[in-house]
Amino acid sequence: MSNLKEFTKGILKENPNLVMLLGMCPTLAVTTMAENGLGMGLATTFVLVCSNLVISLLKRIIPSQVRLPCFIVIISGFVTVVGMLLQKFIPSLYDALGLFLSLITVNCIILGRAEMFACKNKVIPSVLDGLGMGVGFTLSLIVVGSFREILGSGTWFGIQLLPDFIQPMTIFILPAGGFFTLGVIIALVGKISKRKPKDITCTACPNREACKFAPKDTPEETEA
Repeated sequence: MSNLKEFTKGILKENPNLVMLLGMCPTLAVTTMAENGLGMGLATTFVLVCSNLVISLLKRIIPSQVRLPCFIVIISGFVTVVGMLLQKFIPSLYDALGLFLSLITVNCIILGRAEMFACKNKVIPSVLDGLGMGVGFTLSLIVVGSFREILGSGTWFGIQLLPDFIQPMTIFILPAGGFFTLGVIIALVGKISKRKPKDITCTACPNREACKFAPKDTPEETEA
């Protein structure tokens, strides 16, 4: 169950885009089409999983003083592999992603998971963490890209959806439309995943002793 939790948390509860608000730059830049969002998401997922795997394996070897440079070297190696594969087999997607493909190296999602999770946990949880975060990132890019492509171009993954007599709203494939679409989706996800705050009692409060409104005697003290 713990491993399953590590995988599922990144899909919605801790979605890097829609909840943690990380990786905004590629999200807004490449989601003019759903296909571009899918490509960027899969490339990022590959780098996330592979870098988490290697960093988890080497966590006892990498000196703490130079861990961030080491993380960047590991991540950039996998980014180079992804770039070469896309350039060879899917050149159109490679051209569409452009500079943002190389910028995966310093994507705060990947560096954040390496620093906060992979270098502190075992291999399997680290791989599942990277996979879950990658899937959540990919889904958010597909959702944003789908809305922008359908409303802005009348197509979805290149398939014509809107009839000819409906004029697409080209603002949605412009930066302003990207900000608007992403903001609406973030608001909807926040509304759906909203939780009621837990009740806080005086007993559990760390400032209980200094608070003049806190009860002076707890049940344990009364019994004593």
